[in-house]
Amino acid sequence: MLKTIAKSIFGSSNDRYVKSLGKIVHQINSLEEQITSFSDEELAAQTEKFRGQLADGKTLNDILPEAFATVREASKRVLGMRHFDVQLIGGIVLHRGEIAEMRTGEGKTLVATLATYLNAIEGKGVHVVTVNDYLAPRDAEWMGQIYRFLGLSVGVIVPNLPEHARREAYQADITYGTNNEFGFDYLRDNMKHSRDQMVQRPFNFAIVDEVDSILIDEARTPLIISGPTEDKSELYVALDEVVKEIPEDWYEKDEKTKQISLTEDGIEEVEKLLIAKGLLETDNLYDVENTQVVHHLDQALRAVHMFKRDTDYIVKDDKVVIIDEFTGRMMDGRRWSNGLHQAAEAKEGVKIEPENQTMASITFQNYFRMYPKLSGMTGTAATEASEFWDIYKMNVVTIPTNLPVQRIDEEDQFFKNTKDKFQAIARSIAEKNETGQPVLVGTVSIEKSELLSSFLDKEGVKHEVLNARFHEKEAHIVAQAGRLGAVTIATNMAGRGTDIQLGGNVEFRIEEELAHLEEGEERDAAIARIKAEVAEERQKVLEAGGLFVLGTERHESRRIDNQLRGRSGRQGDPGLSRFYLCLEDDLLRIFGPDTLFSKMMNSNLEDGEAIGSKWLSKAIETAQRKVEARNYEMRKQVVEYDDVMNDQRKVIYDQRAEIMDSEAVDDVVLDMRQDAINAMVSETCPPGSYPEQWNIEGLKHRLEETLGITPPIEEWVEEDTVEPEIIEERLLAQVTQAMDEKTAQVDEARWRVFEKGLLLRRLDFHWKEHLATLDALRQVVWLRAHAQKQPINEYKQEAFGLFERMLETLREDVTGELLKVQVGAPAPPPPPLPDLPDFLTGHIDPLTGLDDSNDGDGSARRASLFGSLAGSPRAAASPGGRADDNPYADQEISRNAPCPCGSGSKYKHCHGAVGAREPAQ
Repeated sequence: MLKTIAKSIFGSSNDRYVKSLGKIVHQINSLEEQITSFSDEELAAQTEKFRGQLADGKTLNDILPEAFATVREASKRVLGMRHFDVQLIGGIVLHRGEIAEMRTGEGKTLVATLATYLNAIEGKGVHVVTVNDYLAPRDAEWMGQIYRFLGLSVGVIVPNLPEHARREAYQADITYGTNNEFGFDYLRDNMKHSRDQMVQRPFNFAIVDEVDSILIDEARTPLIISGPTEDKSELYVALDEVVKEIPEDWYEKDEKTKQISLTEDGIEEVEKLLIAKGLLETDNLYDVENTQVVHHLDQALRAVHMFKRDTDYIVKDDKVVIIDEFTGRMMDGRRWSNGLHQAAEAKEGVKIEPENQTMASITFQNYFRMYPKLSGMTGTAATEASEFWDIYKMNVVTIPTNLPVQRIDEEDQFFKNTKDKFQAIARSIAEKNETGQPVLVGTVSIEKSELLSSFLDKEGVKHEVLNARFHEKEAHIVAQAGRLGAVTIATNMAGRGTDIQLGGNVEFRIEEELAHLEEGEERDAAIARIKAEVAEERQKVLEAGGLFVLGTERHESRRIDNQLRGRSGRQGDPGLSRFYLCLEDDLLRIFGPDTLFSKMMNSNLEDGEAIGSKWLSKAIETAQRKVEARNYEMRKQVVEYDDVMNDQRKVIYDQRAEIMDSEAVDDVVLDMRQDAINAMVSETCPPGSYPEQWNIEGLKHRLEETLGITPPIEEWVEEDTVEPEIIEERLLAQVTQAMDEKTAQVDEARWRVFEKGLLLRRLDFHWKEHLATLDALRQVVWLRAHAQKQPINEYKQEAFGLFERMLETLREDVTGELLKVQVGAPAPPPPPLPDLPDFLTGHIDPLTGLDDSNDGDGSARRASLFGSLAGSPRAAASPGGRADDNPYADQEISRNAPCPCGSGSKYKHCHGAVGAREPAQ
């Protein structure tokens, strides 16, 4: 009570903070008259002036007022748009590394130009991160007009961009791109073999658009680069047939987590089915020999009984395509991991693609935390403010609207079942349609959007359906959702980032209707006509009550409901929002309290009758809070596990960078040699033990197998004064002498390059194998909870030990390879630095295996990158023989074109491989 009274008198802490920024806004406004008097040349010269001031010791905060005033004036001249005072506040918040929560239609895209320009003046690079591939190039071109006017360069990162263009985009002062592209480029850069191949610069500052979508919704699933493993199509198909024979009473489902498990009776019966089909190695389903079958059986159960066609995925062009649960968009190329996608493919009878092995991965949390300064903007962040602070140390600041919000948010309407609800929705839409009021309908799945479409067809209401099947038209359909009489059915977050303007969007209409007209009087006249039509239509829509947003059910997250509501009532426009709910909605059915069902079902609610209830709304909000808390815990868990790997990732990536930057790595190789010999001797001849306790045979075997040497250790042991340290010294001396004799025969410079290339390749190979081991460890460590142990602590401990063993194996491997390679004169040529293969890129939940992705065709021979280097020449990947026997060498063939030999591989992976090298002499 006292808190409420104090807040009403003094305002909230957010209000006070925003008010305090008014002083800076006043400074910016006081400069407007002076800046307005500048010529275009003088205004553009401001950038060099600011750079000079920074060089003289001023800070970005010192030049902020004048820089913001400069951007505002440039925007007026180039775009005809002047920043409002609340937009200036948003720009200050972004510059300070905070999150600006601004309502839909308040011009967040324009707000970002202020902080982006200010921070780009230093020349260290600013990344503007967008939520999809449409917004990145759009915003780069649109807002880029301001930056280029002021003398800054702008780049944009889009999928399938060539390496040289990608590098140029990152060298620009400002770079636009999606979160996935930035993250995958970071991973790919750390798999390359020279600095020249890398595309990104050191991190400086990033502004994340739709920050809640990127840093909250998508942060549950890490980015993963992977390559395919062996084909197990027959196993997937056989298990799919078994699962489809299993009756419901043999298994138990948990819809909250989309997990499924066999009952005790079910296990016995399934064992019989599997034995009959010859799929088990032993008669016991849970014997260790049957681990793989059990794993894929679990995935087949989930695919068949927990994942629904047209809700979780669709089948398009003979492929299973995942539907994003948050946006409802079709995610072309994305694949579930751990065999789940293959199980879904077997279920639907489409071609089964092989599983993938992780080669590099990172979570969005750990990727974005690498930026020294990070900020974001969105229309809905307050409900997740605690998570933003806990994970990213970013404060959420709610920016007031430029004009008061006039939208009316009506009470939810509650119905007994889905049929009654959809009939009522269709009638309500038909009524609004008659008055000309535009309606935007938010659904949670393709299935629901198409069901509603059928109801509207019966009512005779003309409408647009926007869901994952038609995502190509997403921005254009949503942009026109505010036209007179428009009815648009969309998944809740479809078209996010596209402004819905009442009366229609002038730019989109010009683009669609006048594409055939060239510049000239006819086109100018047509543009004037469209602008007049939009203005007239806008007035009619305002009179009809503005945009009516109708939600067909509540989402798991209150934030996404708020996003849908926020589509209406932009910039002081009138609007209306209402949600329609029923007992059969997933949220209420799965997460609602039991009392909700009993009270409602026992009421006298008639068919087709609706009620509104504060008690009901409270219960729904409680259910949403439960889901939000559960999702937060899942994301937190992902971060905790990736933090363990992140420490190791930093070590490996820093080591790679050090190797790439070094002209010679002989000191690293010498240290590895010493450590490898030390580890072998310490393990077989422990310090403080007696010679008769030493495992001499084991030491001899390891030396011969690993290093290819056979020293007279028995003779050494017979000496009275022998100690493990003496054995170490003698072994090191023998190995060093062998290496010196080997390198004396060859050119030193070429040998150093050979050493460097070998070291990078073996490091990459062992890191890849280590990631696969950690993946397996994460899958099984949960079982230790039954022994009253904390899985995360067990994972940390085991992962550290595995990392130590990986480094030990790496040292032995590199030392052995260098000792065994056959050299003479000339020296072995340096290993090639190939382009990265067409890796698969994924976005995978390590706990559930959901939401995998790829952006390549998987045709690359990935073994060639990490393969062992020996003295003999490596054969080419193609059946045509060695790469240096290339019959097409004199032809101008694109490296990415199919090889003329007909192998089916790209030329660069076949006869054009950069892998040929001369035999060592």
